[in-house]
Amino acid sequence: MVPVAVGAWVIALLVSFLPGTAGTVIALSATGMGILLIVCRFRVRTVVARAGPLSIVCLTVAAAIVGAAAAATPAREQAASLAGHAVTAEVSVRSLPSIGADGRLWADADAFRLGPGDQPAPLRVPVRIGIPPDAGSATLGPGTVLRFTAQTKRTDPGERAALVLLASGAVEQLSRGGPVERLAGDVRAAFIERAGRLPEPGSELLPGLAVGDVRAVSDELDAAMKASGLSHLTAVSGSNLALVAAAAFGVVALCGGGRVLRIAIAVVALAGFVVLVTPQPSVIRAAAMVGVALTALLLGRPRAGLSVLLLAVTVILLADPHLAAAPGFALSAAATGGLIVLAPPLARGLARRLPRPVALAIAVPLSAQLACGPIIALFAAQQSLVSVLANLLAAPASPIATVLGLLACLAMPLPPLADLFAAAAWLPSAWIAQTAVTTAALPMATIEAPAGIGTALVVAALSAGTFRVIAPHRPLRTPWRAIVGGALAVVIGAGTGWGIVAGPVALLQRPTDWAIALCDVGQGDAVLVRSAGRMMLIDTGPEPEPLRRCLDGLGIARLDLLVLTHFDRDHAGGADVIVGRVDVVLHGPVDTPVHQRRLDRLEAGGADVIQAAAGMAGRLGDADWRVVWPRRDEKVFPPGNETGVILQLEGRGVPRSLFLADLSAAAQGALRRLARPHDESVVKVAHHGSADQDPQLYEDLGPALALISVGEGNDYGHPRASTLEMLQALRGPVLRTDQRGMILVSQQEAGLRVWAERAAPADGPPSRPP
Repeated sequence: MVPVAVGAWVIALLVSFLPGTAGTVIALSATGMGILLIVCRFRVRTVVARAGPLSIVCLTVAAAIVGAAAAATPAREQAASLAGHAVTAEVSVRSLPSIGADGRLWADADAFRLGPGDQPAPLRVPVRIGIPPDAGSATLGPGTVLRFTAQTKRTDPGERAALVLLASGAVEQLSRGGPVERLAGDVRAAFIERAGRLPEPGSELLPGLAVGDVRAVSDELDAAMKASGLSHLTAVSGSNLALVAAAAFGVVALCGGGRVLRIAIAVVALAGFVVLVTPQPSVIRAAAMVGVALTALLLGRPRAGLSVLLLAVTVILLADPHLAAAPGFALSAAATGGLIVLAPPLARGLARRLPRPVALAIAVPLSAQLACGPIIALFAAQQSLVSVLANLLAAPASPIATVLGLLACLAMPLPPLADLFAAAAWLPSAWIAQTAVTTAALPMATIEAPAGIGTALVVAALSAGTFRVIAPHRPLRTPWRAIVGGALAVVIGAGTGWGIVAGPVALLQRPTDWAIALCDVGQGDAVLVRSAGRMMLIDTGPEPEPLRRCLDGLGIARLDLLVLTHFDRDHAGGADVIVGRVDVVLHGPVDTPVHQRRLDRLEAGGADVIQAAAGMAGRLGDADWRVVWPRRDEKVFPPGNETGVILQLEGRGVPRSLFLADLSAAAQGALRRLARPHDESVVKVAHHGSADQDPQLYEDLGPALALISVGEGNDYGHPRASTLEMLQALRGPVLRTDQRGMILVSQQEAGLRVWAERAAPADGPPSRPP
C-alpha cells in the first residue's frame, strides 16, 4: 500500500495545483498499463514483470484520481470566472462555523446555485463562506441552507474551495436540514449554552473538546493553545472518534456480545458522533480511518495498522483529490502514522530508562510531534518547543472531557443530569486550558522560522535524529558506519552552521510580539503593522519576490488593509503578490491608466478600493489609524511623491508612529503646518533618506526611532549624509534596511524593543539602542 498511497497523493497534488495536466496523466497511465499488461501476459522475467501487478494498481488509482478531478474542473472554472463579481448564492453548509479575525463566521459549504442576479444558475462547487453573526448562528451547522448576496474572491491554487463568498447583505436561512441535522444542531446549541455558564477559561474549551465548536475560544487562549501545541485537542480528530468507537465496543463486550455485534454497535456510535459534531471534511477523514480500522478488526487483522491507514488515505483521495493539499488531511494522516510506526519503538527505547507506563505516555505525543513537525514547518512560521511537555500534561485529560461532554449532550432531556456531566467535564477542560497558558508563557516556548521547505527539511532532520537516539536499533556495520557517520557529520555541521548564521537559531531572539515590521525589499518601501491579529501593509516594494519572502517569513497569509501611498514602482511594484489576499486597499491619487489597472487587479481579487484623503480614520485591531495627508482634491501638489498617503497610527501594543512615504521637503512643510504632527515614537523617514527633507518637521516629531527603507548600493546615494546627520542630531537611533535587513519593532513597558536581521556594521555610526 505504500507505493499506492504515495502515488495517489502525488497525483492528487499534481491535478489540484495543475489541473491542465489531467489529460497527460490519463494518457500516460493508460500507456503504462498497456505495456505492463503485455509484459505480464508474456511472463517476461524482468523486474518490470515482477512489479507489474502493483504498478497496474498504482496506475489505475492515478487514473481514477485524475478522472475525479477532471470531472469537477468545468464547474470549478465556471465558479472561478465569477471572482471579483457580486453574486447571489444558495449554499448548503458543510462545517461548523468559526469566528475569523474580521468578525465574520467562516464555514465550508457546497454551493448549488451561484451567479449574478436574483435567479442564480445551478452550479455545484465547494466554497468558503464568510457571513455576519446573527441570532441564528447558535444552530448554524451542516445541512443548513443559506441564501445571500456576496462579493466573490478567487482562492489559491490547490484549495478545496473553488471560491470565497463574502456575504454583503442579510443572510436568509432557507432550511436547517433534515430532522437528524436539526436535532444535532439543537443538542449542540444547548450544550454550548450550558458550558457557557461555567467559569473561564475551561468553559471556552469545553465545546471544542466535546463537539468540535471553537467559537467560544478567546484570542488569548487560542494563541496559548497554538504556542503550546495543544490546538489539535479542540479539533475533532481520529482519536476522538476512536475513543467513541472503543467505548461502544467495550460496553458491548462487557455485556457479552460477540465480535460482529461489538463492531456493529461501534459503527452506529461512530455514525451518531459524526452527526453530532457535524460531518465536515476533517471529521469524515477521521471517521474513514477509524472505519477502515474497524473493518480490519472484523477481518481478524487488528495489527495491520499501517496498511489500514494507507488504504484509508487512498480511498479518501479517490473521493476528493483536492484534500491532498489540505494541511489538516496531511497532519491527520501523519499523526496516525506516527502513532502506528514510531510510538512502539520510541516506547521501547524510553522504557530502558523509565517505567513502562511513563515511557508509553511520553512516546504517544512525541511520535505524533515527530511525524507532524515537518508538515507544520511548511505552513507555520511559529514552532513550539514545549508541545511534547504540554501534550504529556494535557492529553490524558482530553478523552475524559470528550466522554463527559458527550454524556452531557445525551442527557439533555434531563437538565440536572446534563448539568452534572457538563460540570464534571469542565474540570479536565480547565486543566487543559491552564496547561496551555502556563507552558506558552515559559521562556523559549516558541521560535519563529520562515515557513517553507527549508525549515521543513531542518525539522525533519531533527525529528529523524531524535528518533534515532531514542529508539533501539542495531549498530551499523563498517564501512556503512563510516559512510553514514560521515554523511551525518556533514549534514549536521552544515545544518548547524546555517542555523547559527541565518536559520532558526538566529531567529530565537526575534520578538513574537512585534508591532511594526520594516521589510527588506531593496530600494523601496514595504512596512507591516500588526495589532491584535490584524495586519496592515504600507506599500509593496519594487518587486514581488522580496515582499513574498517577507510575508512568508512572518507567517502572514492575509492582510486586512493595504495602503499604496503612491504608484511609483518602488512602492507599488510588488502589488500583484497581494491580489486576492487583502480586504481593503487605500491609495493615493491615480493619474495614469497603468495605476488604474493595478487597482483593478486588486479589486478583481475581492478588495474594496478607496482613495485616501486627510481625515479618514479607522481601526486596526486595538490600534487607531488616521490619514493626515494628502488633502481631499489636492490642487497645489501633483499626483506622485508629494501626494503620497501619510498615515499616523497609535494603539495598545503599537507605538505612536508616522509613515512619511516619499514626501518632499515642500510637502513635508505643508503637512507640518496643516496637520501639526508631533512627539512620534517611530518615524519612517521620507523618500529613503534623500536630501529633500524638512528639518523642522523631524524636530517637531522628535522620534525615539527613525527607520529608513533603502536598497544596498543604490544609484541614488540614499540615504544622504545630510539627512543622517540631521537624524543623529535628534539623539534617536537610525536603523536602515540596507545595513540591518528586516527590522521588527515592538512596544514594551520600558520603551521600544528592536530586532534586526543583521548586526550593525562595524564601521557604521554609533547608535544607542531604543
